[in-house]
Amino acid sequence: MFQLTIKPTQNPTILKFEFPDFITYGANYEFKNIDETKNSPLAKKLFFLPFVKTVYISGNFIAIERFSIVEWEEVQDEVKKVIEDFVENGGQIIIEEETSERKKIPISIYGETTPNPSVLKFVANKLLTKTAIEFKNIDETTPSPLAKELFKFPSVKEIFIDENYVSITKYDSYDWNEISTEIRSFIKQFIENGGTVIDENLITKTEEHEKNQEEYFNNLDVTSQQIVNILEEYVKPAVQSDGGNISFENYNEKTKTVTVILKGACSGCPSSTFTLKNGIENMLRSMLKNDDIIVEALNG
Repeated sequence: MFQLTIKPTQNPTILKFEFPDFITYGANYEFKNIDETKNSPLAKKLFFLPFVKTVYISGNFIAIERFSIVEWEEVQDEVKKVIEDFVENGGQIIIEEETSERKKIPISIYGETTPNPSVLKFVANKLLTKTAIEFKNIDETTPSPLAKELFKFPSVKEIFIDENYVSITKYDSYDWNEISTEIRSFIKQFIENGGTVIDENLITKTEEHEKNQEEYFNNLDVTSQQIVNILEEYVKPAVQSDGGNISFENYNEKTKTVTVILKGACSGCPSSTFTLKNGIENMLRSMLKNDDIIVEALNG
């Protein structure tokens, strides 16, 4: 007999019941009431419990939001037993609609360490996005169904996606040795089953996207254009290989200050910020022949 693992979340009214294996791939479900549970016999059964407000099913877990009439300590074992008995007796968790167009996409994902111990880089053997994008919380994930699902893992703090990799920042209370395999497997299954990593159409209006356009570059002063070219050619490739990204913010001609934004693995890492600031500063001073240049590196 399998056993569920009960995991708390950042929201005290929501509790996760984790399965040892995935129960759905590349799709997530949210049920607000019993009338919405046509394709989930298990969710329908759970709504017969008077304290169940919402049921979420995704990846390898079921998350349940309770009404305030009870505390989880009073009922969590009861819910766990209901789910375990239901599955043991052959009940269906999700009735997924199969279509002839849905084909599995072979993909490999491997984990790669970064200079920031809080960040792990998950690298794919295919292009995931043409536009680098960072998510600080689940409310920012409209362009990325994958990022939205990853934020449902309680260990995930921030997400950065660029080219062929996903950099994930974890909360300090978690150990990569305990969570990396589960996250890697989820990303692999999500993409293989046709899940959308990034919808490029939904990020075309962001400020970050505008700064990547030719028109923006053409409107910069000559020195700023030179700085952008140096960052793109000499700095960005190395930063990306470490699971991060760097972007030009502005150049102040009066103070000779160049402001850059660090993202992904480089963001929030004191050693990375210090090393990059000094390395970029020395490079720009040398290549622009101006020893007065100062670099200010900000976390994105």
